[in-house]
Amino acid sequence: MRRCCQGVGLPCLFKGVGMAGARPPRFLLVFDFDETVVDENSDDSVVRGRALPEALRQSPRGGSYNEHMQRVLAFLGEQGVRPAELRALYENIPLSPGMAELFQFLSKHHELFELVLISDANTFGIEAKLRAAGVRSLFRKIFSNPASFDRRGVLTLGPYHSHKCLECPANMCKRKILGEYLAERAREDVEFQRVFYVGDGANDFCPAGTLTAADVAFPRKGYPMHRLIQESQEKQPGAFQAAVVPWESAVEVARYLQELLRRKC
Repeated sequence: MRRCCQGVGLPCLFKGVGMAGARPPRFLLVFDFDETVVDENSDDSVVRGRALPEALRQSPRGGSYNEHMQRVLAFLGEQGVRPAELRALYENIPLSPGMAELFQFLSKHHELFELVLISDANTFGIEAKLRAAGVRSLFRKIFSNPASFDRRGVLTLGPYHSHKCLECPANMCKRKILGEYLAERAREDVEFQRVFYVGDGANDFCPAGTLTAADVAFPRKGYPMHRLIQESQEKQPGAFQAAVVPWESAVEVARYLQELLRRKC
């Protein structure tokens, strides 16, 4: 069970941070990638300025976006876009406002926060950007659609998994991923006191709905995740249990976490 240390008859574990043999508290911090870690949709970034066939210019309505991007990446490969060029495109996507500062804060307190990233983008692009930004080592796990280059140098993309959630695209349900990860860590005797979720999209609303009253959702202000949370709170007050802290700059997330540490719980 995840709970705060106050009110359960235990000394606050923060008092032991830095002491020999003491085990620091563990918080899970979950990040989305597109328009969260980076300030753009990475799929849009790799096709910007390129002449695509009519069939690939618009995202499919009611179809599989993952399959659409498979076709887009295949087309780029056929047009001679090579791995080094794609890697550079991903590396140059700008971080969202304040994200570098948030990562600096998390690096200083790495013993307190476990970081994972769950994204409906692709593993190649995410790895390239995180390494270029110097923050790959902060993340324990990256969950995204598998992507690798075939013998022709074409970036091939696949679905992450299958699931039965009616709210999410067929290739990925972030709620399922987060639930399985928490269960896996629990089997390894890692119980998080709190979970923090930083996202922006409609597909981030689904996993955020599983958060408890001890947890915090950080939706990017004015983006779909934020609007869906607001609608949920209006229709069913109390149904969305987590505290909600909207952000325009990720510095606001860092400040919230800093205050949490200052309160020592």
